[in-house]
Amino acid sequence: MRDDVNSGGAAMTLVLGGVRSGKSRHAAQIATASGRAVTVIATGTAQDREMAERIALHRAHRPKEWNLVEEPVRLADALSAACAPSGIVIVDCLTLWLTNLMCGEDPDALRRESTRLLELLPRLPGDCVLVSNEVGYGIIPANALARRFADEAGELHQQLGALCDQVILMAAGLPLTIKAPDRAPAETSSPRRGS
Repeated sequence: MRDDVNSGGAAMTLVLGGVRSGKSRHAAQIATASGRAVTVIATGTAQDREMAERIALHRAHRPKEWNLVEEPVRLADALSAACAPSGIVIVDCLTLWLTNLMCGEDPDALRRESTRLLELLPRLPGDCVLVSNEVGYGIIPANALARRFADEAGELHQQLGALCDQVILMAAGLPLTIKAPDRAPAETSSPRRGS
């Protein structure tokens, strides 16, 4: 564990990817491999039948002995309560959490809750796996809310990428390690003149 990244002594992993890329499955594999008690903090809410079916599918694939905390908005509070040195927590997922904050009635919730999360993460006493959708690979969205969402998700991912010990990008069900605990991410080099 590098002290310059996470002073809490716990390992933090960010798992990014597109829809149905295997993010949740990979996060579950990381948690299972730890051999510790697992808590899942689920941020999704069943706003319609299709979403209710997605939530039910996720529940059906989780081991029954795992603890489940459903928290759509106050993620920092849920993480603070769930994290312990003897366990590992999966947050699934940050993009649903961002949606809940952006579409909620409190206009200050997004800034307040994201700041609280980013301040808390380096101090967590237990390991944490954060799952989020990478939404910045497509075309620029056609409406202002969708553009704002993509911007907010991109900013959050950059901040989390700097904080986390490990960053994994899922593509076609395959984990691609972008940042690993034993090596720093590749430095961005300036382009050579004439190139």
